[in-house]
Amino acid sequence: METRRLRSPAVVTTALAALLAVSVVVAVAIGVAGLTPGQVWEVILAHAGLSPAAAPSDTNDAIVWGIRLPRVLTAALVGAGLAVAGVVMQGVTRNPLADPYLLGLSSGASLGAVAVLLLGIGSAVATTVALPVAAFLGALVALVAALGVARLAGAITPTTAVLAGLAMSQLFAAITSLVIVVAAKGDSYREVLNWLLGSLAGSSWTTVVVALVALVAIYPLLRLYASRLDAFALGEPAAQALGINTRRAYVVLFVLVAALTGAMVSTSGAIGFVGLVLPHVVRAVTGGLHRRVLPAAALGGAIFLVWADTLARTVLDPREIPVGVVTALIGVPVFVLVLWRSGRSSWT
Repeated sequence: METRRLRSPAVVTTALAALLAVSVVVAVAIGVAGLTPGQVWEVILAHAGLSPAAAPSDTNDAIVWGIRLPRVLTAALVGAGLAVAGVVMQGVTRNPLADPYLLGLSSGASLGAVAVLLLGIGSAVATTVALPVAAFLGALVALVAALGVARLAGAITPTTAVLAGLAMSQLFAAITSLVIVVAAKGDSYREVLNWLLGSLAGSSWTTVVVALVALVAIYPLLRLYASRLDAFALGEPAAQALGINTRRAYVVLFVLVAALTGAMVSTSGAIGFVGLVLPHVVRAVTGGLHRRVLPAAALGGAIFLVWADTLARTVLDPREIPVGVVTALIGVPVFVLVLWRSGRSSWT
């Protein structure tokens, strides 16, 4: 009875949603200029057009609304998007070690970002606009290239798509490295390195809007494929026997995941291990049905990245660690555990 209650979708999602709300407020309050959760709420209520108990000071308003809240919300949205993308990729490929970057998306996005940072492409437009646009376009180019190569094998399947994605990932990574070696000068190395390792330091309300629109637009479509993802766990022949057009489903899911991942990477850089680790943690609580896993993974990924970024910006204050370093330090031990377990039991 206790296990059944623990895995109830309503209980899990409600608990995670409450924890996320608390995490956002507390994370915004943490920093060099320490604030209380009450002061954070005063600013939020004031901007929401409600009347807070006390009017926030200009300093608190600038810290909360101008700096910390956009960053924390971007972290939550990116964490949610990457975790959902990881769930779908693991479901489609039936591979517990799959992540959202399996199709070479992060390498393509990295090339687009480096082109803006080092080559001056898009210099006529503000970097805050050109950088995410270029990164997103780079991710889509990588997707098209990977699916095109996979199609040369005769049909797009999880195996051919993954192999093509790995090849495109190496290609785009090599081109990115070449651009860095040729064009990087002075402090530009640090700027490029921060982006490649994943950083939320440049977050703004623009990045919040980009990540929010992508998540709101794509998540419901992925949720519609929850039953198909359950069927894929039985194998492609079984899924086809259930009347599923597997080839079309593969392409649709790959494109949706690519669009979601590309949007998230364009706002934060390539943050690793969120889409790899969180799906496994969530499945341990909710079970394997994707209608339960997807919403729980979104909330769990949001909570995880909010606190990972809070550590990144405070643990070595006044210096800041790229958040991708923090997620890797947490994610690698979990990855090793998953790898060990996958060697002892089959993926179902």
